[in-house]
Amino acid sequence: MKYFIIILSVISFANVFAQDEPISAFLEKWENSKKYLLELAEAMPEDKYNFKPTEREMDFGEQLLHIKVNMDWLSTSYFGAEKIEKPKEASTYTKAEIITFLETSFNAVSKAIETTKPKSLKEKVDFFAGPKTKLQILNLLQDHVTHHRGQIIVYLNLNEIKPPKYVGW
Repeated sequence: MKYFIIILSVISFANVFAQDEPISAFLEKWENSKKYLLELAEAMPEDKYNFKPTEREMDFGEQLLHIKVNMDWLSTSYFGAEKIEKPKEASTYTKAEIITFLETSFNAVSKAIETTKPKSLKEKVDFFAGPKTKLQILNLLQDHVTHHRGQIIVYLNLNEIKPPKYVGW
């Protein structure tokens, strides 16, 4: 019986610390994602921020602002982040301004997720693609950044600019 109580105590203790695991794992990855995207944004010369490989694609600056707007939308709609003003067209901003917008949005997402209760990640929310859990929305935040970051890596390569070394987990 003594060993049963010890084992049960260890399992219970581990469960208490595992409760915020998705949040802490997300925040660690999010910080690395921010660092890497900002390095990519810095790597592109300002005069190439209007580069796009085809007419149907967004240009480099538009890609970055699209990432920012999506972060703002998901974090304010589902995690209670403070509203951030939606930017105008990318061509109206400097490289430095776009990078500042990105950094501000990454930080706002972090702040909102830090205050999210782990249990709330199981809550279903209305989403245009059908009901999703908040955990799915959290995954979408990162997935969307990754998707468009991949595109801007191609933009850098098409301009003969070596992308910075990947920053992962």
